[in-house]
Amino acid sequence: MNLKSVSYIGCDDPTLDLFEGQYALPDGMCYNSYLLCADKVAVLDTVDKRCSDEWLNTLEKSLMGRTPDYLVIHHMEPDHSGSIAQFVKAYPSVQLVCSKIAENMLKQFGVAYSNILVVKESDVLDLGGLSLRFIAAPMIHWPEVLMSYCEQERVLFSADAFGKFGVYDADPDDWSCEARRYYFNIVGKYGQQVQNVLKKIAPLAISRIAPLHGPVLEGEKLTEALRLYSIWSAYDIETEGVFVVSASIHGNTLQAAEFITEQLRAKGLKVAFTDLTRDDMAEAVEDAFRYGKMILCACTYDGDLFPPMHTFLHKLQLKGYRNRRIALVENGSWAPAAAKVMRSMVETMTNVEVVEPIVTLRGVMKEADKAVIRALIAAMV
Repeated sequence: MNLKSVSYIGCDDPTLDLFEGQYALPDGMCYNSYLLCADKVAVLDTVDKRCSDEWLNTLEKSLMGRTPDYLVIHHMEPDHSGSIAQFVKAYPSVQLVCSKIAENMLKQFGVAYSNILVVKESDVLDLGGLSLRFIAAPMIHWPEVLMSYCEQERVLFSADAFGKFGVYDADPDDWSCEARRYYFNIVGKYGQQVQNVLKKIAPLAISRIAPLHGPVLEGEKLTEALRLYSIWSAYDIETEGVFVVSASIHGNTLQAAEFITEQLRAKGLKVAFTDLTRDDMAEAVEDAFRYGKMILCACTYDGDLFPPMHTFLHKLQLKGYRNRRIALVENGSWAPAAAKVMRSMVETMTNVEVVEPIVTLRGVMKEADKAVIRALIAAMV
């Protein structure tokens, strides 16, 4: 961030393999923190405790002998609040600035501190030459979340919104790929709350968005990020196409899913495919939201649904999946039950249509099964 009064002081965590204990990180993760220097000095958020020492060293060098007046806490999740306790030991005169709910959370995360300024929607923190106006952003994706806007530098500090997986990259080639996986798995349930905040920030003259993960967005990347967040938070279709999902024990159901994929591509359709027994579950969730149509292919297991598919559908339930068309293909050698369970889970979702016919396989796919599958594809597309 090339601004005279705003500095980036975040840290990369390249050895972290899982985010929130469940999301694969092939490239690690970054924790963003920012320093605002005017008549008074404000630090915006800390970092995960894994990086506390590195962050405090970077902060000390960036301060160039000055002492922070404020620590602004946008979000209390431990990857951002994990260094608050060490920070207040290093700078005992600092005043913490946070929402009322965040104030109540501080002791839960090991911070016993009394010099706290509680702020709310539209409150302004005056630094003398710079100011921060606060924007309440509850449930993006915790209830205490604040964003803040620096009018003088036209920067929106967006907390976890507009974040992505991976280490810090000031100019990523494809922000949307890991931002999409991040959004739907971390924030996806709270689309209405994201819509509410998008309306709040729409009148602001924003030239940069500075999230707590991922790069600072500006120019065309900022415009594209706002466009995608509008689509994602409304549960609209980003890409026209079909997502084929396979959960197979011995490979027979997988064979049918691959046949479906070939048939769809032969029709000139854009198709994404996942094997839930091998592929990243978070990427599968991402693609489910990206495309408007989905074909679920799963086998029966213990008179129920094969667990990888059950887990996948449960995650879609948690994340508020909606406004899509779904087709079902089941397999069962003697008592097929997968489609019944899949349908019962899908029917709990909002505005999701199950396309007929439901295809039932018994063991290996046969020529007669292919005819039924073709009929399903015709109904689907």
